[in-house]
Amino acid sequence: MRSKLDPKLNRQKTRKATPPPGGKVLQRLFTYLGRRNPALNDDVVARLALPKAARQKFGLTKRALHAKAVTVASARKPRKASRAAKSLAATITKAAKSLGKSKKKSAPRRRVSARAALPPVLPVVWTSIGPNGVPNGQTYGTNRVDVSGRVGAIAVDPGDPKHILVGAAGGGIWESTDTGATWAPRTDQLPSLAIGAVTFDPTNPSRVYAGSGEGNFYFNLGAGVYKSTNGGTTWTVAAVVPFLGVGFYDLVVDRQNPATLYAATTNGFFKSTNSGATWSQKRGGQCWDISVHPNGGTVELLAAFADGVFASSNGGNTFSPVSLPGMPGGVWTRLAVDRVASSPDVAYVFGCMNSVAFLWRRSGATWTKITTLPAGMNVTQAWYDWYVMATPNNPSVVFLGAIDGYRGTLSGSTWTWKDITTQGNNSIHPDQHCLTFSPNNSSVIYAGCDGGIFRSGNSGATWAALNKGLAITELEYLAGDPTTWKWLMAGTQDNGTVAFVGTPVWNHIADGDGGDCGVNQLSPNTIYHSYYDVSLERSTNKGATWTNMSPPNLSSLFYPPVEVFGSTVAIGATSLIVTRTGGPPWKQVPLGLAANELPSAMRDVDANTIVIGTTKGNVLLMKWNGTTWTKTTLASPTPRYISCIAVDPSNPTRFWVTISQVGGGVVYRSDNGGSSWVNCSTGLAPIPFNAVVVDPADFKRVWVAADVGVYQTLNLGTVWLPFSLGLPNAMAADLIIHKQDRMLICGTRNRGAWAIKV
Repeated sequence: MRSKLDPKLNRQKTRKATPPPGGKVLQRLFTYLGRRNPALNDDVVARLALPKAARQKFGLTKRALHAKAVTVASARKPRKASRAAKSLAATITKAAKSLGKSKKKSAPRRRVSARAALPPVLPVVWTSIGPNGVPNGQTYGTNRVDVSGRVGAIAVDPGDPKHILVGAAGGGIWESTDTGATWAPRTDQLPSLAIGAVTFDPTNPSRVYAGSGEGNFYFNLGAGVYKSTNGGTTWTVAAVVPFLGVGFYDLVVDRQNPATLYAATTNGFFKSTNSGATWSQKRGGQCWDISVHPNGGTVELLAAFADGVFASSNGGNTFSPVSLPGMPGGVWTRLAVDRVASSPDVAYVFGCMNSVAFLWRRSGATWTKITTLPAGMNVTQAWYDWYVMATPNNPSVVFLGAIDGYRGTLSGSTWTWKDITTQGNNSIHPDQHCLTFSPNNSSVIYAGCDGGIFRSGNSGATWAALNKGLAITELEYLAGDPTTWKWLMAGTQDNGTVAFVGTPVWNHIADGDGGDCGVNQLSPNTIYHSYYDVSLERSTNKGATWTNMSPPNLSSLFYPPVEVFGSTVAIGATSLIVTRTGGPPWKQVPLGLAANELPSAMRDVDANTIVIGTTKGNVLLMKWNGTTWTKTTLASPTPRYISCIAVDPSNPTRFWVTISQVGGGVVYRSDNGGSSWVNCSTGLAPIPFNAVVVDPADFKRVWVAADVGVYQTLNLGTVWLPFSLGLPNAMAADLIIHKQDRMLICGTRNRGAWAIKV
């Protein structure tokens, strides 16, 4: 998530360039969880050693804001999935299963007369439009690379080095049988596409296991353990209990007893003795990493917890603490452990506490603290991107992952370090999550990061991107050209702003994070994109060049809403930031919001009228009267987070809103300009809803997008039916409708964009 543009953006905002505690990805996590259920943020605060300064005020409960710092004693307490996480995961899983049943129903049939047989009615199906890779993606180096989206897990078939599986953060499991030249999605219809761990059975590679719920971010989407018996081509749910709402970090099969599996999760260390069918928690607290002796867990099992490294000699049934020389006191931000397969008494522990990195090496029975670490190592996001990997056949070479990745070489008693991910024109995308070795050649390594998967045949000296065909880009926002649906722009998580130009390979048009964006519908060569917080750039040539619009620095959501109508451009913050000239000077219009309340959705009715929805469910109407902007407070549909607003093109007083905060109705309609609202949620799953659009050709036809699935009504919300045939069970984050070409576009989290003819 960290971008090399951050210092520049911070200077523009007159802020210090010092990264916020936990990195800006932590702010994004708090925002993501808070808009669904603020109690989910209690889970984050309860298990991460974060100072109160890192607890972004918006979206946090009073309990989370004022909770005591995590202590060693509290970190080791057994934990179950919180009621909030378990409830949300259960409802999303139920909705996904319901969508699956609707997709299996046969297509409607026409009545055929005896005179003439009509062709069968083919079902309307969503089609992927990419990105199937984005060339010219960003690095910290001098080169550009092909990128896709966040990869959190990589597994290489121990019997076939060409056979690779990757787990995408929210995009499911993908399989390649040709060393990453081509990819195919394998879990699109499973209950959750958030993947935290993937592992082959080393004794029988046809058996593969995966943990759903990405521990690094999407832990709330945990839906259990998945299993494949054909090498990862097809999958079933092996176990749901006790993993609803739980995120995975690691999953290991015991080589000596392959029916035994070990799991490192956000809720502790778990063990299964029946090939993943049932599980029991053996130690509570945050567990990040597991290393099992080649001769099995009854010889030695090392596990990394928030309160330290622990060892077991009975397969994880009981643990004893590992004493590390010079180990600081306190709770770890992140801890990783690994051993050398060919010399299993050689092991490494890599940790971060209070923004300081620590590394230890064991040789025989003796642990030694390594005091010489890579110069310039950035560990501000250690909770999010972190690993240690020992070279399987070389006890003197180890790899460390943080924002950058490093290779360490021991010669005698001296360590030398090489940054292998940011190295001039041989750089790859930052934010390292995992590293895996080829089973037949330890010089061949695979790195998983926010930009996708990369392969090196020489231990990281040079790299090749394997992201072509890997459609796992996390799209946050969409905007389109009114003259053709075959031009779209999208803001993405950590992969900049990208553009669809009619082919599955999209163009990278702006660096940094990709926030909300907009197109001047009256002059579509003029487009706008944001990064995060209050930021905005304008291009008058569809992204070939950009000019910074330098909006004023006000408090806002991590991704504040942006709206464009002709020369009227607006950004939602503590005040409405608006211009009527397409750029500076900016006007700040006070909104009179409550403490910790912010705009979360906006929609232009026309150049003089803007509707604003807030994080607390309030609706404001802003109108330009020729000299100034005036504010009218409308009725509130519900005191919960408004995620999207749509205005009926045929009736500017009919509004629709979606609600992403659980606990009541999820879609509301007003037929009188916001004076009153009708709950139109009957038949919709009680899960977060993220976007709504109205058919410009039929005001009764409306589509809404949820954390899983798209739904359609043909009668103003009286009845809703699934509209998801062909759509994966990824989070549907945004919708736009192209009036001229009659195309509906859905942007998803980690499964790219999808289109359907309507």
